[in-house]
Amino acid sequence: MRKKIFILSAMCFTTIVSSAQSIAKFKLTLDRPTNGLSVPASIHLDEISFGHDSSISLFQVTGKTRKQVPFQINEQAGRTLSWNVLATDDNEINYELVQTSPSSFEHIKAIKNDSSITMTNHDKNLLRYYHATVNPPKGQDINYRRSGFIHPVWTPHGQELTRIQAPDHYHHYGIWNPWTHVEFEKDTVDFWNIKGHQGTVRFAKLISKTEGPVYSEFEALHEHVVFKKDGTEKVALNEVQTVRVYHPENNDYYIVDITSNMNCATESPFHILEYRYAGMGWRTTEYWNDKNCEVLTSEGKTRKDTDGSRAKWCIVQGDLPGNEYGGIAFLSYPANYNHPEPMRIWTLGTNGRGDMFFSFAPTKDRDWVLEPGKTYVLKYRMVVFSGKFDAAKAESAWQYFQKGPAIKWSK
Repeated sequence: MRKKIFILSAMCFTTIVSSAQSIAKFKLTLDRPTNGLSVPASIHLDEISFGHDSSISLFQVTGKTRKQVPFQINEQAGRTLSWNVLATDDNEINYELVQTSPSSFEHIKAIKNDSSITMTNHDKNLLRYYHATVNPPKGQDINYRRSGFIHPVWTPHGQELTRIQAPDHYHHYGIWNPWTHVEFEKDTVDFWNIKGHQGTVRFAKLISKTEGPVYSEFEALHEHVVFKKDGTEKVALNEVQTVRVYHPENNDYYIVDITSNMNCATESPFHILEYRYAGMGWRTTEYWNDKNCEVLTSEGKTRKDTDGSRAKWCIVQGDLPGNEYGGIAFLSYPANYNHPEPMRIWTLGTNGRGDMFFSFAPTKDRDWVLEPGKTYVLKYRMVVFSGKFDAAKAESAWQYFQKGPAIKWSK
């Protein structure tokens, strides 16, 4: 298990600090509007200080006033210090890293049990990931069983936005990411429609789990398994999926980052064939239909003309039980294969009522060959919200996803 260390900043208060030793000063520039959203920020700590992690604190500086800021240090690949820049109209924010012992700050938690990991904040559930295998409903084909998926995703107000094992598609599992048509060792394998027993995706092991005041995160190994014609199994692709949930800064939204690092598990290539759907999919709540949910993309497309189009981001939102409203803004990282990515979105009238399904499908219009010895990465960000979301917010979130705020520091 790769070691990750978090540092708890002092409890949030405003004070004058005069006796602590300054390590470095930062100037963070927000060159684009935040539109009411917080912005994740980070720096490479080793470029600034080799001081012990447990003896530093981060302060936001306004004149002579210093306000302590919660932060985390990750030692996975060199020390990275991360914090959240709260929504602000200011273009520049000053920070100071100070040599002083930190005190506690409330965590966003990742609670693991025998079947799942649940991200919580203030005892409120945000997101759940299943590492245990979930069997299909009684009487259905056992090949529909699945592990390694996210469900539910809750809005900040507690409504579920995902669905699993819908009677029209028992292989749909909340938010999940199999490939539909793959050429592997002269066979064509379907990892999506798992009833056919050609392939599946399984949770293999938990690599790491982290909690802290800025984010909670886990890394899981997924194995993309081929069922061979002779009855044996073979792992064709290893995927390390990282799910990071940032501490909510208010009761209206929170941010989730999903990163998949994929490597061929054998000396054979993993040739993903062009097909109309595959990749990161989201089966939405059964509450939504043609009359009570809407779609908007970065290119101005709506549900009636979105399927097959490309986008940097896509908002899916609608009515929810309890006279609520909410949804997810799904953002694609610019370095993703075939970005801006094609999308598969169910058209109006699907299943006779307008059920909703969304997917970024990078191989919708072209093949993708994953070669042995190389790592391939897909990154997505979700802004999960209660209330209504608009294009300005989504564009701001995407801009800061594709490029974080500019930071200049001095010792």
